[in-house]
Amino acid sequence: MPYLGSSVHLRAMAAAALRPDPVPAAAEAERVAIVSASIGAGHDGAAAELARRLTEHGLVVDRFDLLDLLPAHLGRLVRDGYHRMLVRAPWAYQRIYRSTEHAGGGGPLARALLRSAEEQMLRVLPPGTGAVVSTYPGASRVLGNLRLRGRLTVPVLTYLTDFSVHPLWVADGVDVHLAAHAVPASQARAAGARDARVCGPVVDPRFRPGTARERATARARFGLPKDAPLALLVAGSWGVGPVRQVALELRDCGAAVPVVVCGRNEALAEQLRADGVEHTYGWVDDMPALMRTADVLVQNAGGLSSLEAFATGLPVASYRCIPGHGLTNAAALEEAGAAVWIRDPAQLKAVLGDLIDGPLGLRQRAAGSALFAASAEPGGGPAAEIARVHRAGLPPRPSVRRARPAARLLVATAAVACGVWACAVGTGIATEYDGPGVIHAIGHGLDLDDPRPVHAPRPAGHHS
Repeated sequence: MPYLGSSVHLRAMAAAALRPDPVPAAAEAERVAIVSASIGAGHDGAAAELARRLTEHGLVVDRFDLLDLLPAHLGRLVRDGYHRMLVRAPWAYQRIYRSTEHAGGGGPLARALLRSAEEQMLRVLPPGTGAVVSTYPGASRVLGNLRLRGRLTVPVLTYLTDFSVHPLWVADGVDVHLAAHAVPASQARAAGARDARVCGPVVDPRFRPGTARERATARARFGLPKDAPLALLVAGSWGVGPVRQVALELRDCGAAVPVVVCGRNEALAEQLRADGVEHTYGWVDDMPALMRTADVLVQNAGGLSSLEAFATGLPVASYRCIPGHGLTNAAALEEAGAAVWIRDPAQLKAVLGDLIDGPLGLRQRAAGSALFAASAEPGGGPAAEIARVHRAGLPPRPSVRRARPAARLLVATAAVACGVWACAVGTGIATEYDGPGVIHAIGHGLDLDDPRPVHAPRPAGHHS
């Protein structure tokens, strides 16, 4: 859900309306602002955990939703348009994702839409803000533009919520890009990031390996088999796509009992129950406990759920990935050695069996755990890095003057742009898609376009 703000947030907005522009840097400032977007759950999930950790570092944190800052309620149109694109025309999203990747980011319409949020962004930032963090590529563009023009003179950081880095993530003007692993850090540098740092994942601490007793208790609580191997299939907060097909494939291959989480898509949950997929859930409030019941996670987008599985000690398989960022995240996770990408449905049973009981699973669990080894707070990790940058400050950037279009033209252009932007920047979402032809192509690693980022090497082969 979009962040609507607390009384403290509303008072800060009122005070900000009286503040002169630009936003000044202040040596004594102990505030950090985090800008996310309520598209899916991954960007907001990372923002929430960063806020919690930064608060532990003694900083006051203000959170904002970029979609709330767009004029004329365009944020809702962006979110809904992106959702419809994934459901009804995933092939179009894949084409747009690839074209913007080759072009190095969004086009002029997307830039106009983002410019429409700049003034509101400056108004809502509270006085004394010492650094601003983005967990969403569109927010990074807005903040980077303000930084380049000298209207925002405090450090701007981007936390990369994806394992693959679309060029939209790397905005001119952003001072520091923070990555969970060396693979996304390298991709960010290749896309032009001036300072990309590896600082580990951002995951709620409730996601951790469980004891045998906790596992048994959780299985009993969720009504799951006591001893059978379980494959947890996540469908994201929207629960759209070929989840039904994957669930039936999991059941029929016999490697594990499928446990399916459909998010807010209750219609999908009812359909799966009618199909005889017994362990099907809609929205689950206690995902840490449910993850501790499982033996393997099957996912399609490579977002926050994958990191949560690594923290829980689950091996991860990417399968029938969504277009765009789902494909590139699967490739990046495989390149990092953190997850297996199953491209061929004929390999599903064998690979899952190896992940559950074989040496492949041992290697994957070790790789997942290693992601968190160097980022234990308070000495390391993203929040500690943000706190260091905040307190040290950064040299001011030279001011760049740019012509500002009239507000009326800007809003009109933004209205046209929202459809394009909805398709171009929705990275890191936990969703799936429909469409037999695209599913068949993706399942065999033969999508309409090369699924790898243009700056990343293609793998020599796939897992067998």
